[in-house]
Amino acid sequence: MAPAAHTVRGFDSDLRELARTIAEMGGFAERQIAETIEALTRRDSARARRVVAADATLDVMHRTIEERAIETIARRQPVADDLRQVVGIVRIANELERIGDLAKNICKRTIAMNGQEPPSRQMRGVSHMATLMLTQLRDVLDSFAGRDVSKAVDVWTRDQDVDRLCSSLFRESLARMMESPVTMTFGVHLLFCVKNLERMGDHATNIAESIYYMVMGQPLTRERPKADVLSGLILGDEDEARLPPEALPSAR
Repeated sequence: MAPAAHTVRGFDSDLRELARTIAEMGGFAERQIAETIEALTRRDSARARRVVAADATLDVMHRTIEERAIETIARRQPVADDLRQVVGIVRIANELERIGDLAKNICKRTIAMNGQEPPSRQMRGVSHMATLMLTQLRDVLDSFAGRDVSKAVDVWTRDQDVDRLCSSLFRESLARMMESPVTMTFGVHLLFCVKNLERMGDHATNIAESIYYMVMGQPLTRERPKADVLSGLILGDEDEARLPPEALPSAR
């Protein structure tokens, strides 16, 4: 029995280390988003460049977690619930890495805006949406730390609030661009920023689903609550190829 007990202790230690690293990665992602919100709402190009540069740190954390998870599976050969915990952690790391990429994209757009001043009412809406999304991320990371399924489901449900605000901001921005074509370039940048915030919320919701799977041992099978997000008008990264050069972010 001694070897089995040793293996269990070793796996528990590996799992705690993976969880600690996820918590560190999540905290770093939170700070990246907070800095991104400040950069966007203040049109602070210097702050935005720092966020873009710091994204490499998040990428390193992601690779570290994946490598440790693979090593843990190879050495400990976990099954059932133990394997589910490792797989769930890898999924969460993937979502955090994507959130970091979206923050970086927003900062590139912020740099391209070059200090232009949009209507204050519009930016208040963007700031509110960003705050909702950051709260989602903080809550879902808390739910991971405490294995709190009810909090994870609450985050999963609240994503529709971000969707609704995204829809409202899209309509407002499009109306402004139609009324004043001179604002078109800035408006396109802002639309991409809004869409990236909405996608961050989707990734936080994916983390909530992973936590539910880790704790409950089965997927969250209910249909995900989604509000109207103007699917026909929502922009994705692939849409950049169809935009004029002046509407593309210059920072790479």
